[in-house]
Amino acid sequence: MNQAVSMHVASQSARSRSETAAFLLMVAFLVVAPSVIYPLFLMKVLCFALFACAFNLLLGYVGLLSFGHALYFGWASYVSAHAAKVWGLTPELAILAGAATATVLGVIAGSLAIRRQGIYFAMITLALAQMMYFFAIQAPFTHGEDGIQAVPRGRLFGLISLADPMAMYAVVVVIFLACFMLIYRIIYSPFGEVLKAIRENEPRAISLGYKTDRYKLVAFVLSATLAGVAGGTKAIVFQLASLTDVYWAMSGEVVLMTLVGGLGTVFGPAVGAFVIIAMQNYLAAFGQWVMVIQGSIFVACVMLFRRGIVGEIANLLRIKL
Repeated sequence: MNQAVSMHVASQSARSRSETAAFLLMVAFLVVAPSVIYPLFLMKVLCFALFACAFNLLLGYVGLLSFGHALYFGWASYVSAHAAKVWGLTPELAILAGAATATVLGVIAGSLAIRRQGIYFAMITLALAQMMYFFAIQAPFTHGEDGIQAVPRGRLFGLISLADPMAMYAVVVVIFLACFMLIYRIIYSPFGEVLKAIRENEPRAISLGYKTDRYKLVAFVLSATLAGVAGGTKAIVFQLASLTDVYWAMSGEVVLMTLVGGLGTVFGPAVGAFVIIAMQNYLAAFGQWVMVIQGSIFVACVMLFRRGIVGEIANLLRIKL
């Protein structure tokens, strides 16, 4: 018994060291990167990395596949853009307004969706997202296909001008790291352990007395809220909210980012977001061949990295990331 406990403690210590080292490496990269990589590209990566991490909280740790996460990302983007441009809110309040909208939508959609499992859950989330997509086309304040343009970045807390790209980058980095650490804390909390138990064997979790529907709903709402933070931040960074943000393809894109990076890993979604956004950005010069090249790369990832990029690296090094 003592030997088993000591082995568990040693395993936990090794995991903590490897994840701390990976986190410090990521922070160092974010500090150095603007000197060699275009800051606007990095900000786009960070927004989508947060979106993917939020999605991974639901799929990777609860086992719920949502095909409608663009609903929270996109509508938070719209509300944040509208709040900043029309209501004149400061950027932090505009982002909070978008996150609050995503929370409300998450409660409504989650309450309906968690009544089903598997493909039925996925289809309900997709149907709800598409309903809101068509509403976005018709709603006056979204401006249809034109979207909400020329969104002012404003002044953070009314003091710091975000017109400066480096100031905006610093804010995005802080938001990403704060949300990333929150997700990490959720994953390794007692609440997170229950989520993993539900993912592995929900009937057993129910037999142990856990009200699994409540846990799944809370996880769903947390995931939606964090996706909303990503969407609101993206609207302020790019000064634009458009139909692309709420379209079903955006939901598919975040699934792809999570799978490429490593499903159920802490750092995988961030790496997957970097890979996908880099491909979209740097392969654009190939025109119509972009889809063929992307498809070939995805097939290679599926064949060579079945656990995702980070999952395979962690398995190779026998560590947990």
